[in-house]
Amino acid sequence: MRLATFNIESLGGDRRTGAPIEDRIAVLRPQLERLRAEVLCLQEINTRKAGGTRQPADLKRLLAGTPYAEHALEIAARPGGDTPADVHNPAILTRLPVVEREDIHQRLVAPPSWQNTTAIPPGEAPQPMTWDRPIQRLALALPDGRHLHVFNVHLRAPLAAPIAGQKDAPFVWKSVAGWAEGYFVSAMKRSGQALELRLAAERVFDADPDALIAVCGDFNAEDHDTALRLACAGEDDTGSGRLAGRVLTPVERSLPADRRYTVVHHGRPQMPDHILASRALFGRLASVEIHNEMLEDELVAFGRIDRPPESLHAPMVAEFAI
Repeated sequence: MRLATFNIESLGGDRRTGAPIEDRIAVLRPQLERLRAEVLCLQEINTRKAGGTRQPADLKRLLAGTPYAEHALEIAARPGGDTPADVHNPAILTRLPVVEREDIHQRLVAPPSWQNTTAIPPGEAPQPMTWDRPIQRLALALPDGRHLHVFNVHLRAPLAAPIAGQKDAPFVWKSVAGWAEGYFVSAMKRSGQALELRLAAERVFDADPDALIAVCGDFNAEDHDTALRLACAGEDDTGSGRLAGRVLTPVERSLPADRRYTVVHHGRPQMPDHILASRALFGRLASVEIHNEMLEDELVAFGRIDRPPESLHAPMVAEFAI
């Protein structure tokens, strides 16, 4: 069974900017076909209105004529609603039957409150700190009767959150203090999402200590960063061998260090995308691939390439003996 994750970067929707969808399909379709995934977790799927509801029309165009056209498509609902958001939705394509589905958005972790200290004018009262996107969970039926629990995540990017009155332009801050507070708020949101993910995984472990769990997606965090430590819950963090069965492990650790990257940022290879596996699932790991051979530096691409059609994230796939 091949399980993959891919931040496909703002595919489709009503946007008038970016590469034409035909150009994107020409580049992205071979990448998807190379994955040969029975289960594919996607991030940043955009939708457009069709018949009164929002539909991932361009994703369906991309999948047409590929084996994925026969997969079931599950797309998460926007927070507080029952239909997808306009941009940046998580979605899962699966050949395995879906037996449970759940979108988790601040149901396990209440929004923390924060009162901005550098805002202009200053904040008058604490405000709830909400996450941008839900966590998507599916339970999939395996041929042996067991369930594979798949989480699809896209955590907050490490860009400073807006602070009222503290910006001259979208990426230009008026003060270091304003930027620092915005960066802190962003980090808090990312950590909060990771905490909610961990609590959701704990519920699965409570029901089955030997659960087959895979957490896939764009964590916007590298191995050993705070968000990954929260999600993985390593023994060196909990200090308890009794909890070892609940560890989630990044499958890319099975690759040589120089192959572990899904993004190149300013010349530096980075690994913000991950597949984490429970011990029971990791024991069935057969191989891991990161398809980063044609990856562009994201800063160079934005500055020098006119409307790049590719994603600036590399897809990754893990094969399990299931």
